[in-house]
Amino acid sequence: MLVLGKMQFRRALCILISFHILVIAASNYLVQLPIEVFGLHTTWGTFSFPFVYLATDLTVRIFGDQKARTIIFGAMLPALITSYVISVLFFEGTFQGFAKLAYLNTFIFRIALASFTAYLLGQLVDIKIFSQLRKHKRWWIAPAGSTICGNLLDTIVFYSVAFWASSDAFMGAHWPEIAAVDYGFKLFISILLFLPLYGVLLRAITNQILAEPKLRVIT
Repeated sequence: MLVLGKMQFRRALCILISFHILVIAASNYLVQLPIEVFGLHTTWGTFSFPFVYLATDLTVRIFGDQKARTIIFGAMLPALITSYVISVLFFEGTFQGFAKLAYLNTFIFRIALASFTAYLLGQLVDIKIFSQLRKHKRWWIAPAGSTICGNLLDTIVFYSVAFWASSDAFMGAHWPEIAAVDYGFKLFISILLFLPLYGVLLRAITNQILAEPKLRVIT
């Protein structure tokens, strides 16, 4: 964990909250775009959302669980609003015009609300588990364990809230299959692709956030 000055902490909050909002907004839009992979139904959002868990685990590693929760709570409402606006403006991959924002799109709002709920619960579980496992002598235990549990809760909550009895016939009929495939791909992407980059990203984020040359590091 790093001991930061006031300006460094504010800079860190800005960078990490912005990253969370970006990934959540992109994922909520991409989840509207279904695809088939090896004959299995999933969405493009499957490939973007694991970045949130990677960012959260790195945040806990650098700043500790208390500051990580600050970032999660700081990102929630802006992510909900940004997700709704982007998804309404570019519904199903087509620009709809700003006039669409004058009317409540219940389908999009339900997705945004589901993401809001799943993000909060999944990230808090991720932080809790990561904090408990971070002292393990094998560095990969903490990010792997927190990712497995956090993604599972997030996936169940998101798809059930967003698409159970949905007005979208395809998503309403296939959401359990899509959720299961989504979870499998998230684990594959997170563990097999992201974990090898964990140390590299940890150093990159630390160098980006910290400007002062003298920094005390607590292991």
